[in-house]
Amino acid sequence: MDKKELIQIINSELAIQLPEQLSFEELRRLLQQEINQLIQGGFQKLVSILYRVDVNERKLKYLLQENVGEDAAVIIADLIIERQLQKIKSRREYTQRDDIIGDEEKW
Repeated sequence: MDKKELIQIINSELAIQLPEQLSFEELRRLLQQEINQLIQGGFQKLVSILYRVDVNERKLKYLLQENVGEDAAVIIADLIIERQLQKIKSRREYTQRDDIIGDEEKW
């Protein structure tokens, strides 16, 4: 996993400025803080971000219902990180497949 790439994507998607040199735990903690701020004062913006990031709504609702009493920002931060890692993996796989296909076979 490339943490720098993950942080860059999260910064872009959430329109925030997290430092690029963070441990995974620091990233998670700072992301939780950002999400808590949105829960408190910008809930509609949070909903928009979750839609744009493509967090699975059913999974989010399920996890929130199953973890009543847990900080929702923790759950949301983990889902955002999980989704961004999935996107990074998909891009890399697509790029590798694209490299395998010869130019004459490409559209």
